Amino acid sequence: MAHGANQIRVIGGRHRGRRLTFVPVRGLRPTPDRVRETLFNWLQADVPGARCLDLYAGSGALGIEALSRGAAFVCAVEQNRQAAQRLAENVSLLREQGAFDVRQTDVLRLLRQPPEQAFDIVFADPPFADRVLPEVCRLLESNHWLAPEAVVYLEQDAKAAWAEPPAGWTISREGSAGQSHQRLLRRNMRNEIMTDL
Repeated sequence: MAHGANQIRVIGGRHRGRRLTFVPVRGLRPTPDRVRETLFNWLQADVPGARCLDLYAGSGALGIEALSRGAAFVCAVEQNRQAAQRLAENVSLLREQGAFDVRQTDVLRLLRQPPEQAFDIVFADPPFADRVLPEVCRLLESNHWLAPEAVVYLEQDAKAAWAEPPAGWTISREGSAGQSHQRLLRRNMRNEIMTDL
């Protein structure tokens, strides 16, 4: 977390060092700098040119970081109107409107519909109290939101047990920091043997 109230700092890429403000709302916990640095080290070969879906976007820290590091497109989904509006304003400040779409809607409602195009990387970091990650994963898989070899990043309360990933998903990386536990899963629908890097 950047110093200064309600700020995030872009860590890498073309917007490196930019500080952006966010609206504090219930359950919003911007992924800390150290965790984002680790995550994007895990994803460094996946991000360039990727289509990314940032669910429960909040401050937009993960989606903006992905775009800064070379993602082709980010769709950020945030239900809270004020948080979504501030995120859209930040995207405008970065002059990235054409590559970053902010949708103010409920994540589960959105995922119950098929997408216009599948995504290569998905970030899902819902409020810990909601316990929705198993349903999020099920809908991503069953409604064709994912590219054949998509990568899905999940973050949840460190005290909670992980649900079994959907068939065809393998656990690539895991980590923990403070009160959160992170997991990176890779979807393999081409019958290739996936190994942890």
